[in-house]
Amino acid sequence: MNFSEKLKTAMQELHLNQRQVCGMTGKSKGSVSQYLSGKQIPSEDVQRDIAVSLGLDQDYFTKDNSQTVVLPTKEVRNGVIPRLDVEKAAKLLQMNHNTVRKGLQQGVFPWGYAIKTSENRWCYFINAKRFAEIEGVAI
Repeated sequence: MNFSEKLKTAMQELHLNQRQVCGMTGKSKGSVSQYLSGKQIPSEDVQRDIAVSLGLDQDYFTKDNSQTVVLPTKEVRNGVIPRLDVEKAAKLLQMNHNTVRKGLQQGVFPWGYAIKTSENRWCYFINAKRFAEIEGVAI
């Protein structure tokens, strides 16, 4: 499998859409679209960063296809990525929950994202595993 195929597979198995991938990785919609179409292949460093941002092994895109696993069984609870709610993340960071919400909306945190669902409503996702790794806390 090439990069494009592996990215598509990861997105399907993680139940992510293109907008969510953009939010988690910090890549533009145009870049992600180019990656998915196979028109552009990012450098190995960028591939590693994308994998880590999605909560995958850092060598997910570069290792042999026979070794590719999107969701390691030991880290999946009922096929779902462990999530962390905004209030708990804020408490662990010793921040106000509104600050964490704004950061997720603006895409400044590498462990989560926010999606605007209507004019005044947002949906938040924090990858608990990535949060713990990056912030150096046990959850």
